[in-house]
Amino acid sequence: MDAAVGAAGSQRTHRMPHPAAGPSGLSRYTSDMASLVTLQAKSAELDSQTLDQKEQHLFRILEGLGCVIVAYSGGTDSAYLAWAAHRALGHNAIAITADSASIPESHKRDAEAFAKETGFRHEYISTYEFENPDYVKNDKDRCFHCKDELFTRLDDYAADRGFRHVIYGVNKDDLSDYRPGQRAAKIHEAAAPLADAGLTKPEIRELARRAGLSIWDRPAAACLSSRVPYGTAVTVETIKTIEQGEESLKALGFKQFRVRFHGDLVRIEIAKAELEAAMRPEMFEAFVRIFKPLGFHYVTLDVEGYRQGSLNAALQK
Repeated sequence: MDAAVGAAGSQRTHRMPHPAAGPSGLSRYTSDMASLVTLQAKSAELDSQTLDQKEQHLFRILEGLGCVIVAYSGGTDSAYLAWAAHRALGHNAIAITADSASIPESHKRDAEAFAKETGFRHEYISTYEFENPDYVKNDKDRCFHCKDELFTRLDDYAADRGFRHVIYGVNKDDLSDYRPGQRAAKIHEAAAPLADAGLTKPEIRELARRAGLSIWDRPAAACLSSRVPYGTAVTVETIKTIEQGEESLKALGFKQFRVRFHGDLVRIEIAKAELEAAMRPEMFEAFVRIFKPLGFHYVTLDVEGYRQGSLNAALQK
């Protein structure tokens, strides 16, 4: 999901230190270039006139809402939506991030940085999903309970501050995926302007790129609880362990990855474009040095590579 309440990022405390910069060697360069070329190739396939029409449609939707709170995780979709809401509504739009243990500290820093970069209003609210036993037990509806908590807090904020609508960054592509959080959004009547404008993930990235927004090629992100298999209890201790592991992988130079928690076994997913760099003896040794001290008895690298929502495969069975 997209620590005490802060009126701005600078007022929050208990931060993790910035991870060390990764090596700038050939493997990192090759991986980054491969990802960039792929995104640019997809961008070239998008019709410019259609994109312009959809973006103008989005602005009209936002202008019609009048006064909005953006549920802002810092990912590409919510970041683009926050920027668009600020452009359409100015001071009548505010982006709010959940100050939750399930959101990596590095993602919160990125969210703060983009808000400052583009000038939109940004605050934090505390959420308490880990106090809900239905969330902690981590069944297939965990994401519903997470988003229900978030939207409950945002609704309270809206009522106190006079905001008319809460909006969030679901896009057209998300509508066909298994996302219980969308059910919570419907219950709370949160609006989905990106989906209503018919915008897909590649289109949002291209519009962000054309607008010169630094988040246009940001890797896909999800809350840390999504790394824990359904049926395994989600605890703050577990997700902080996962967060430490992922920060260490980032420091090694990897860009798109997940640390999947399986009790005393860790399963590392790394994007296929980066797998060659990962499958070297010296990198295996680095993985062991990272994850054994975190309490894992077994350290594994998934040869299928990173894929979004891989733990949902258990639901299909």
